Amino acid sequence: MSTLLERVSAGALPRHVAIIMDGNGRWAEARGLPRTAGHQAGALAAERLIRFAGTRLPIPYLTLFAFSSENWARPQAEVAFLMNLLADFLRARLAEFVEAGVRLRVIGDLERLPASLRDLIENGVAATAAGDRLQLTIALSYGARQELAAAARRIASDVAAGRLELSEVGEEAIADQLETSGIPDPDLVIRTSGEERLSNFLLWQVAYAELRFADVLWPDFTPAEYLRTLAAYQTRKRRFGTVEGSGE
Repeated sequence: MSTLLERVSAGALPRHVAIIMDGNGRWAEARGLPRTAGHQAGALAAERLIRFAGTRLPIPYLTLFAFSSENWARPQAEVAFLMNLLADFLRARLAEFVEAGVRLRVIGDLERLPASLRDLIENGVAATAAGDRLQLTIALSYGARQELAAAARRIASDVAAGRLELSEVGEEAIADQLETSGIPDPDLVIRTSGEERLSNFLLWQVAYAELRFADVLWPDFTPAEYLRTLAAYQTRKRRFGTVEGSGE
C-alpha cells in the first residue's frame, strides 16, 4: 500500500471527499450476524478511515453520512443502538481527534437526537475547534431536501424583514444558508455497497462532484480501497461544464 500512497500523494488530490457509508446491514446478513454487528463493524471502518485520512493524506475536508433523516423510520431498537454507537464513538475518539488536529463539525436536524448525544456533540465541536489538519463533518439526522427547505425559509424571512434584497438571492446567498456554509463543495463523493444513488445527501453541494460507486460494503472499505478510489479520481478530467482547454 505504501507505493500506492506515494503515487496518490504525488497527484492532484481533492480538497473535500464526502462518503455515503452504505452496506452495514448486508455485511452482517452475509455473515449470519444481527444488523447491530454490521453497524459496529461500520463504526470501526469509520475510525480506521478517519485515522488514515487525518495522518497520511493532505486532504483537509472529509464528510461522512452517518444517519439520514429517513433512517428515523427504521425499527426503534436499531435507531436506539445507532444513537448509542454514535455516542460511544464520540466519547472514545475525542482525545484522539484533539491530538491529531481533527476539527469536528456535525450537520443535520440535531434537535431530533437524544439530549445526551447533543451534549456530546456540542462538547466535541468545542474541544476540537482548534484542529487544523482535517475538518471532519458528520451528517446526522441529515437530509438535503430538508436542508434546502430550511435555507429557503431563512432567506424568505430575511427578504420579508428587509435584511436581504430579492435581487441578492442567488447561488451565494443560498450556499451561505446551508449547513455546510464555509466548507468547500465536495470534489469526490464515494458510495459503498454498489448502490448508485445519492440518497438525499448534499444535493446542492455535489453539483459538480465526481461520483464513485464502490462495490465493497462499508465495513470492508479499507485505506487501500480509499487510495484506489483516489487514484481513479485522479484519472478524471473535471471540466465543470466547459470544453477542455477552452476556458469557456
